[in-house]
Amino acid sequence: MKAGNILSPSLDTDDLITIRRHRVTQISTVTCFGLFISLFAARDITFDIMLVALAAMFTTAILAYKQFVVASSYLLLVALSSMLFALSATGAGTFDIAMLGYPAIIIFAALLGGIGLFGTVLSLVLVQCIILTWLVMESVITPNTPKLTWSHLTFIMIIFVITGFCVFILVQDIRRLMTSLQLEYTKVKKNREHIQYLAHHDPLTNLPNRLLGERLFNEKLAQSEANGLQLALAFIDLDNFKPVNDALGHSAGDRFLQHISQSINEKLSDDECLIRFGGDEFIVLAANITDRKHIETLCERLIDWCSSEFEVFQTNIVVSASIGVAIAPKDGAKFKQLCRKADVAMYEVKRNGRNRFEFYDVKFDEESDEKFSLIQRLRPAVLANQFEVYYQPLIDLKSGQICSIEALVRWPQEDGSLVFPDKFIPLAESSGLINPLGEWILTQACLFCAKLHRNGHSEISVAVNLSFAQFKDGTLPSIVKRALDLTQLNPKFLELELTESILADENGSIPEQLEKMKNLGVQFAIDDFGTGYSNLNYLRKFNAQKLKIDRIFINTLGLDENDVPLVSAIINIAESLGMVTVAEGIEHEAALRKLEEMGCDIGQGFYWSKPVPEKQIEALIASQSYTL
Repeated sequence: MKAGNILSPSLDTDDLITIRRHRVTQISTVTCFGLFISLFAARDITFDIMLVALAAMFTTAILAYKQFVVASSYLLLVALSSMLFALSATGAGTFDIAMLGYPAIIIFAALLGGIGLFGTVLSLVLVQCIILTWLVMESVITPNTPKLTWSHLTFIMIIFVITGFCVFILVQDIRRLMTSLQLEYTKVKKNREHIQYLAHHDPLTNLPNRLLGERLFNEKLAQSEANGLQLALAFIDLDNFKPVNDALGHSAGDRFLQHISQSINEKLSDDECLIRFGGDEFIVLAANITDRKHIETLCERLIDWCSSEFEVFQTNIVVSASIGVAIAPKDGAKFKQLCRKADVAMYEVKRNGRNRFEFYDVKFDEESDEKFSLIQRLRPAVLANQFEVYYQPLIDLKSGQICSIEALVRWPQEDGSLVFPDKFIPLAESSGLINPLGEWILTQACLFCAKLHRNGHSEISVAVNLSFAQFKDGTLPSIVKRALDLTQLNPKFLELELTESILADENGSIPEQLEKMKNLGVQFAIDDFGTGYSNLNYLRKFNAQKLKIDRIFINTLGLDENDVPLVSAIINIAESLGMVTVAEGIEHEAALRKLEEMGCDIGQGFYWSKPVPEKQIEALIASQSYTL
C-alpha cells in the first residue's frame, strides 16, 4: 500500500480490501497445506474432520480469489472454529490440543475484518466453548485423553506454524501501515509548514507579506521602544511600472519585481526589512531610528536603489520610486494605521512630482478628509443641480464695451460660502461626474446667452470651458448639439474654451469630436496659452478664433518689463494666424495700457469685474459704464 494514498478515502479502502483478500487467500492456502500434511497422521473421525476442513479452506481460497472478500473471511473463520470444536469434542474436550487454535482465530477475526466479523467469531468461539463444557459436564460426550504420540506433536507444530505465519503477515501489514502513516504525517507536517510559509510570504518575491509584516512591525516596534528609539515605516511605490507591464508583458514585470526586491533586500541592514505590500508597492521597516536624518539617509538610498538599471529579457529597465514615511510611535503604534499614513504621504509625493520622499504630516489627512467630504456631497449636488453659474465680462479694448461673458461655475454651501472649481472640478473628473455637471453648465450658459439676446444684447457671446475628461466617452458633440437645440442659441455665439493639452492629443477621438463641434458652427478659443505645449503647429491646423494669454504673463505687465517681449510675441503670433487675442487677469491700469499699446484685442479681469451671478452681470451689461 502506497504511503501517499493513506489519506485518500477511495484509494485507501480499495487498498485495504485488496490486502484483506490477499491475506485470506494466504491463510486459506497455508491452512490447506497444514491440513493436507495432518491427514497423513490423522485417523478415524479426526481424518474426516480435517478432510471436511480442507475442503472448506479450498472453497475459502476460491471465494477470496473471486473477490468475495467478506464471504471468504466468514467462511475461513467459521470453518476453522468449527473444525477446532469438532476435534475438541471427539478428543479431550476443553483440554484438547485443538483449543490452542481458538486464540489465533480470534486474532484473525480482529485483523481481517471489522467489528461485525470480530463480534461474530468471538461469539461463536465462546458459544462453542460453553457447549463443549456442557456436553462434557452432562456426560453427553466422554473426553478421550489419548496417549501422547508423535502425531499429536505434529498437530501442535502445524497449529503453531499456521498461527505464527498468519499472525506474522498480519503484523507486517500493521507495521507497513504504521510506517506509511509516519511518512504521511511527515509529509503533512512539511505541507503545513509550507502552507504557513505561503500564508506569510509573497509567492513572487519570497518577501514577507502584509500578514507577516504586521508581526514584524510589532516585534521591531517593541525592540525600538525598549531601546528608547523609534521605528520608521517607509511606503514605496514604483513610478512608471505600468508601462513595463504594458510594453513587455506581465512576466517581464514579475521578473523585474523579483530583481528589484532582491537587490534592495540584500542591501538592507539587520534592523531593516523589506515587505511586499502588493503590486508594485513595498514597505521598509527600519527599527532603532535615532533621528530624522537617519530616515532621510535611508530614503535617499532606497530611491537610488530603485533607480538602478535592471536587465529583464534582454531589455534594460529603469524606474523611480515615490516614498511616504510614517514614524512610530509619533504617528501611531498600529501597523495598519502607519501604513495608511505613509500611503497618504506617498501620494503627496506623487502629486508633487515623484522620485522623492515625504514625511507624513497631519495636514495631508486634513486635505484627504476635505476631499472625501467633498466627493460624498458632490454626487447628490450634481444630481440636484445645486450649483450656480457666475459670469465674468470680456471687454473689447477698442470700444470699451462688453463683447462676451465667460461662464464659471460655483458651488454654494448652506453657510453661504462658495466652493470654487479648483476644489471640485478635479473630483468631478476623477469620479465620472464631469459629464452631467458640464452639460448642466453648458445648458445654463446657453440659456442665459439666449435670454440676453432676447433683451436686446444680441452681439454678446458666452464662453464655456471644456475639460479633457469630457472628451473621454465621445459624447461631447451630441451634448453641445442638445444644449443648442434646447436653448435655440445661434451656435456662433457659443465659444468653447480648450486647453492646449486637449489639442495636443492626436491619438484618441478628440480631433474627430472637435471637427463635429466645429461643423455645428460654434467658436473655439485656446485657453491659458503659454503654460502648456505652446505648439504653433496645432494652432495653425485647428484654426481657433481666439487665443487667451494666461494671467501669469499679465499680472506684472506694466510693472515689470520681463514679460513684455513674450506677451508681445504671443499677440503677434495670434495676429499672424488671424486669431483674436484675449488677456486674462488684468487687475491694474498699467497692464491695460501696455496691452493696448501692444495691440491686444480683448481684456478680462478684476479691473472691470470679478465673476458675478446672472443678475449682476445683466446690470453690468445694461449699464456698459466702464471708464478705460
